[in-house]
Amino acid sequence: MTTIKTRMGMEAEISSDWTGEPAILEGAIVIGAGAAGLAAAYALIEAGIATEILEREGRLAEPWHHRHENLHLNTHRDLSTLPGVSFPQGTPAFPHRSAVIRLFNDFAQTHRLPIAFGVVVEEIDFRGDHWLLKTSTGPRAARHVVIATGRDRQPFVPAWKGMKDFSGKIVHSAHFGRASDYAGTKVLVVGAGNSGFDALNHLSGVETGQMWLSARNGPSLLPKRIGKIAVHRFSPVMARLPARLADAVMAATQRLVFGDLGKYGLPPAPSGGASRLGSDYTAIAADDGAVDAIKAGRIIVVPQVKEFRHDGVVLESGQSIAPDIVIAATGYRTGLEAMVGRLGVLDAKGVPLFNGPANDPKLPGLWFTGMRPSIRGCFANARIQGAAIAGRIAKQRR
Repeated sequence: MTTIKTRMGMEAEISSDWTGEPAILEGAIVIGAGAAGLAAAYALIEAGIATEILEREGRLAEPWHHRHENLHLNTHRDLSTLPGVSFPQGTPAFPHRSAVIRLFNDFAQTHRLPIAFGVVVEEIDFRGDHWLLKTSTGPRAARHVVIATGRDRQPFVPAWKGMKDFSGKIVHSAHFGRASDYAGTKVLVVGAGNSGFDALNHLSGVETGQMWLSARNGPSLLPKRIGKIAVHRFSPVMARLPARLADAVMAATQRLVFGDLGKYGLPPAPSGGASRLGSDYTAIAADDGAVDAIKAGRIIVVPQVKEFRHDGVVLESGQSIAPDIVIAATGYRTGLEAMVGRLGVLDAKGVPLFNGPANDPKLPGLWFTGMRPSIRGCFANARIQGAAIAGRIAKQRR
């Protein structure tokens, strides 16, 4: 039996395994050093639990480095912090991605978090009383594993018929680039969710050619601001409401601010914004100029995409349009199948069946965090879920 010290000065035991497997960390391994992973690791260490963070990339916030340069948070800076670290004075209400990158690095440095970079976790296996991890740097073992690799790890683009023959360009919204690059081009955005409206918000400030929005369902849509007030500031209150009441408040706000968007071809949302967060994990969209562009006719709402042809796109209505660029705002996948797919913990879309402090009693010690959207936003949710998981683990160890 080997004893190590945690950062908080607590002693942790690492057991030797008689089968030749690696020593078992009597604590937790956190997989992923995004907001959810960092917040969970901090909470675990604060609870006196020996913790190690494994990050596949060579630096923090790697996805944020690669997202489009116009990207800003849709959540307010005061509600998008991590424990003990906030955005510096003068940061805009909705911080730019560069400010988010700084926040991650400041948080890790302030709390001296034990992050091992460049470690890819390929598969995990339950060994009855601990978890064995197959990684790119060799096997590791721990009593608990917290998977925080993100719900938007892999951009997803449907396999549309004929898309390989399309003479235009197809990009996922994650690779939107600079809004100015779309000047003078005809653009089709596929998907009326949060990512689709984010792209349209940016494009509405550029002199593009005709724009189209292909929408299967209408979004739960809120303005980014009402007057000078950031709507996200009300999210803590909304999160405490029953889902049906929150749905009604959001629907009323949408109707009062935007009017009847059905007149412009936008289909109704299949259910309320709060309910969709819980049922199909659809995030609430934020408007910052796109609705005005729809009402002005700069953006035409059209039916779903049926297929691509060399010179255009055929819609389900039979109509053909000829965009130069198609932006697929078609969501993301977790990419967890290889790591945990055989454990039976994922749904048909690869989303974990449990999240936060909930877990499967048959697989003790396995936790997921940051895998579903929240009214509060990902940062606030990361703090809440991280603390809840740490509390559950600490209670089990007593």
